[in-house]
Amino acid sequence: MSAELQERRIIVTGGASGMGEGIVRTFPSLGARVVAVDLTAETGQKIAAEAGAHFVTCDVSDPDSVGDAFAKAVDHLGGLDVLIHAAGIAPGGPAEEITLDGWQKIMAVNATGTFLTNLAAFEHLKENGGRIINFASAAGVQGYPGKAAYAASKGAVVAWMRSVAVEWGRHGITVNAIAPAIWTPMYDRTRASMTPDQLAAHDAQMAQSIPLGGRLGDVQRDLVPVLSFLSGDGAGFMTGQVFPVDGGTLMMR
Repeated sequence: MSAELQERRIIVTGGASGMGEGIVRTFPSLGARVVAVDLTAETGQKIAAEAGAHFVTCDVSDPDSVGDAFAKAVDHLGGLDVLIHAAGIAPGGPAEEITLDGWQKIMAVNATGTFLTNLAAFEHLKENGGRIINFASAAGVQGYPGKAAYAASKGAVVAWMRSVAVEWGRHGITVNAIAPAIWTPMYDRTRASMTPDQLAAHDAQMAQSIPLGGRLGDVQRDLVPVLSFLSGDGAGFMTGQVFPVDGGTLMMR
């Protein structure tokens, strides 16, 4: 994997937590030069420093913040080869209880954030080509009861990705998405909030819905190798695709 990423100049959004953190902590050891961007500055700076990466503060829902952050990141890297856009939020609740403010916040971060970061990356990739990898979700493909706004925002990510993959192919830019089902600290907190009966029911449901192992995957073992491949030369003839990294939960047709 390291040969694939040697001197690859990569921006990772959402680098201060969850899967984004896992990517930031791993990719420098695979030969990549990484700038992590996140709104959570103190934690993001600490993670980046520990990993041998660089950190820039960014609110992905704000166009001025995105423009400033990407300018700083690209200046630090001396160019750009790959954007991995992992930043996102996933609040839930019954559809009929979603407020307009709640809907707009989810859309601002997940859908508009994808739009803004992808456009910012395009400006630096259009001359020499490169990779854009967005984080979608099975929710954006098949829906997700209890997280309707989140599912809608990720559906927007998928439609956007497929559209710009066609438009930007002439520039040598590939645009793909992953739909991950990966164990994160946030999932640990979700499990800790459950009663014993709820947890047992949840684990039984997971065992039924995930053919490979019956549980969420591991960042380092299951996610990083896929992203490393998609970031490298070997994925140069693949675009407009959603790649599930989920143990077989979402079988794309």
